[in-house]
Amino acid sequence: MTTGVLLALTGPEEAELVSLLDAPGTGLQVVRRCADVPEVVAAGLAGLGSLAVVSAALPGLDRPVLRQLAGTGVRTVLVAAEEDAERCRALGATEVTWEGAGAAEWLRVVAELAGSEPAEVPAPVLPAPVEEGAGEPAGRLAVVWGPRGSPGRTTVAVNLAQELSERAEVLLVDADTEAPSVTQVLGVLDETAGIAAAARLAGDGRLDGAALRSLTRRLDRGPRLLTGLTRADRWRELPAASLDVVWERARELAGWTVVDVGAGIDDPVGGLSAGIAPRRHQATLSALGAADVVVVVGAGEPVGMHRLVMALQELAESSAAALHAQRLVVVNRVRGSATGASPEQAVVESLARFAGVSAPVLVPDDRPALDRAVLRGATLAEVAPGSRARTSLRELADRVAGPAADSRTRRRRRRETGRVLRAGRTGAG
Repeated sequence: MTTGVLLALTGPEEAELVSLLDAPGTGLQVVRRCADVPEVVAAGLAGLGSLAVVSAALPGLDRPVLRQLAGTGVRTVLVAAEEDAERCRALGATEVTWEGAGAAEWLRVVAELAGSEPAEVPAPVLPAPVEEGAGEPAGRLAVVWGPRGSPGRTTVAVNLAQELSERAEVLLVDADTEAPSVTQVLGVLDETAGIAAAARLAGDGRLDGAALRSLTRRLDRGPRLLTGLTRADRWRELPAASLDVVWERARELAGWTVVDVGAGIDDPVGGLSAGIAPRRHQATLSALGAADVVVVVGAGEPVGMHRLVMALQELAESSAAALHAQRLVVVNRVRGSATGASPEQAVVESLARFAGVSAPVLVPDDRPALDRAVLRGATLAEVAPGSRARTSLRELADRVAGPAADSRTRRRRRRETGRVLRAGRTGAG
C-alpha cells in the first residue's frame, strides 16, 4: 500500500526529496506540494496524505497546527535548523530532522515513520504516582468549576489559592473565557492577559518555567497570579494544545496551581468539528483534563442546587475531567432564607439523595466579610480571618491538600484563632 506524503519545504532539496519519495519500491508518494502551512492543513483535512514533511521555518507553524494535523491522522516530520531542534520537539512533531542532513536522510526518516504503526489516539500524559519516600513530587493542579449561575467560583478559587499558599508555592490562574474576573476581585490593575502570553509562547515551543514565572506577579503575602483575558471574545487565543503545556510548566513552577475556569463543557465531542475547529470552551476542557482535583461550586438555594446536581451528572458522564481526578463539592452562600430551617442539613441531604455526594464543603452566606474582601481587593484571610466563610474555605484547602498540612500550618492557625478571640474580648470590653 502506498503512503501519501504532503510536502511543505523550501530550497533546492525539495525537488530531490520528491524524486526520492516517488521512486519505485519506496511505498511512498508525494500527493501534494504545499506552499504554506494553511495548505498543509487543508490537505490533511481533505485526507490526501498521512505523513507531512514540513519546514520548521514556515510562518504560522505552531503546536495547535500540529495538534490539528494529528487529529486528522497526519504525522509530521519537521525539518529544522540544528539550533531550533529543541523548540520543534516541544511543538509535538512526530519526528524532527536536521535541515543540513540532506534529502537522503529525510527519506530515511519518512520511510521509517511510514513503516511504523501510527497511534490512533494520543495517550494522555497522566501525573506519575509519587512513591512513599520519593523526592519532591511535581506540583498539582486544582480546577475550580461549576454550572452557569453558580455564584462564587472566582471567590472560591482566589481564597483556595490563598489558603494553599500557607503550605506551598501557589500559582493562581484565571482561565475563565466567559467572564474572567480574578483581577477585579483582587483589585489588580493589569491590562495584559498573562495567560494569553503564556499560551503564545507554549504554542511556539518557547515556554519554560522561567518564562512562565516572568509572566506572573506575586500577590501580597500570597500566591503568584497569571492574569486572564481582558475580553471574553479573545477565547481563541487559548488553544487547548498550548494550554496543555502551560499546565505542565505550572506544575514545575508551583506546588499547587489553582485554575479558575468558565462553566461550559458542552462542546460537541466527535463530528466534523472534533480536532479541527476551535472549541468555545477549550480552555475549560484543557484544565479539567489536566486536573488532579476538581472543585465543583454550586449555590445554596433551590435553583442553584438543581443546577449543581445536573452539572455533577454532566461531569460524570462526560470525558472532560481526568478519571484520576479527585472531585470535591462546594455549596456557596448557604443561608436559611433560601432553604428554610437547618440550611446545612437541607443541602447535605439533597446532595446525598440526588447526586450521591457525601460531606460537601458548605460556605455560609457571610456577606459582610465577603463584601469587605471585594471592596479592599483582598482575600478573607487578610480582611476577615475569623469569618465563617473563611473557616469553610480553609476546610476546603485541607480537603484539597489532603494530609499534607504540616504542624507549622496547624500552629499558625492556633495562633490566628487566639488573636481573633483576644481581639473579640477586647472589643466587647
